[in-house]
Amino acid sequence: MLKSLFIRNYVLIDALDIRFEDGFSVITGETGAGKSIILGALSLVLGERADTKSIQSGKDKCTIEVVFDISTYHLEHFFEGNDLEYDAAECMFRRELYRSGKSRAFINDSPVSLSIVKELGNRLIDVHSQHQNLLLADTHFQLNVVDLIAQTREPLSKYRNEYNEYLSVCDVLAGLKDKALNARNEEDYIRFQYEELCEAKLEAGEQEELEQERDTLSHAEDIKTALYKVTELLSGEDASVVSSLKDTLTVIEQLSAYFPKAKEYADRLQTAYIDIHDLASETDVLKDDIEFNPERLEWLHNRLNTIYSLQQKHKLSSVADLIAKQEDFKAQLDMIDSFDEELNVLAKRQQDLYKRLTEQAAEISMLRKSASEMIEKQVIGRMVLLGMPNTHFQLLFTSKAKPSFDGMDEVSFLFSANKNETLKPVAQTASGGEISRLMLCVKAMIAGHAALPSIIFDEIDTGISGEVADKMADIMQDLGQKMQVITITHLPQIAAKGKAHYFVYKEDTPERTCTRIRHLSDKERVDEIARMLSGAKMTQAAVDNAKVLLGL
Repeated sequence: MLKSLFIRNYVLIDALDIRFEDGFSVITGETGAGKSIILGALSLVLGERADTKSIQSGKDKCTIEVVFDISTYHLEHFFEGNDLEYDAAECMFRRELYRSGKSRAFINDSPVSLSIVKELGNRLIDVHSQHQNLLLADTHFQLNVVDLIAQTREPLSKYRNEYNEYLSVCDVLAGLKDKALNARNEEDYIRFQYEELCEAKLEAGEQEELEQERDTLSHAEDIKTALYKVTELLSGEDASVVSSLKDTLTVIEQLSAYFPKAKEYADRLQTAYIDIHDLASETDVLKDDIEFNPERLEWLHNRLNTIYSLQQKHKLSSVADLIAKQEDFKAQLDMIDSFDEELNVLAKRQQDLYKRLTEQAAEISMLRKSASEMIEKQVIGRMVLLGMPNTHFQLLFTSKAKPSFDGMDEVSFLFSANKNETLKPVAQTASGGEISRLMLCVKAMIAGHAALPSIIFDEIDTGISGEVADKMADIMQDLGQKMQVITITHLPQIAAKGKAHYFVYKEDTPERTCTRIRHLSDKERVDEIARMLSGAKMTQAAVDNAKVLLGL
């Protein structure tokens, strides 16, 4: 329940600190006294958009604090999930708004985002203002009302998990279809490139070998001539290196008999002679092996041109890179070939989920329709109490073409206030006063199911009076037995039914006019209700009537 509200430097409020009681409480005051300002401050601290114009003139900052008793609402999980300090007894919200435009929000002195403030605030209090009556025309709100009464929370939660998975599968399937379509559009191109590389029969390292062989064949005559000359110089019939070495070796060997060092020279010359002789033999054979082969040279040029062309086409620099590219094309083709299988698997998954969704949606729909008769009876019963004996109210169910987040039902509240009047959607047939009464009936019906600690009605009594106002007060008083109910009202019949009575008024100070609020004593309640009955001039008859209303 709402325990206290503290406001400083907000619009006309310089300082306000008020404690609230449980049960049914009322707030009254002259028009323009500032009741809506207090409600605005409460909305601000619970996460509504801030406006620097709300800061009192001449002040740099306004502060609003509100404290709730949360001892019976088991909110540990929420606090732990949002890394907030948890107090099992109380929860304090604070909002600070600065002239610079900066705004800060706190829960139990921990800074938090406004989304967290709103989420927790919605669990603690329901502020029902006149514009909220428009919710009755909102089919989503109407469906939520039915779900609360039908107790569809668990099956709807399970359904929504399945629905989210279904949407995920649909997204993946759509993405895969697009990918498959794009891949198939490119399949001919990829397959052509792959087959071209396959036909080339590339081998790692072949480019270097081919380039070397090409260079050799391109200079075959030069190589053959040079080898012939080398052979002649090494072992020709004229003075040659081999014959010179042999003669030199003979001379050195003759010295070895009387010159020991000559033996070493002889060994070295012998080694050189053998190496040069072998080299001469090899060049002699090699010069005969080197032959110009134009067919082979042409093949080498063609083969290398194929490799160079592929490298240029794919912007690569080696045969190894081309082979890797070929493998990449193959992988892409394998993936394209596997798309059909993946698409079939996902399509089957989508169909299975859709079937389960429709089955679960049918079960939820059955629960909703089973609760519809009870909802209709409760609303009509309360509307009769509120002075509308000819009320007709009906829930119209229509099926959606496909599953949605809330199932496959659309619900419309049909209403008529007069005999023989055709039932129509609420927004098309109900007047302002009728809407107010209908909304109160709906709120009273769902109060126990919604488990809200507090509810505030902001002038929900607009457009009614007399006995109807008295019946409306009875409904709110009955609600106060189950939860904390606070109503802002201009009707004495409703004000008199409150367990606690708060009065909002303006007070002139030397600096400015300020809005104040105070808890009325029993005597002050009599005077306030008498004023509400008689207007500006209070009469004894009004005082006596006020006492009757208060049961004094």
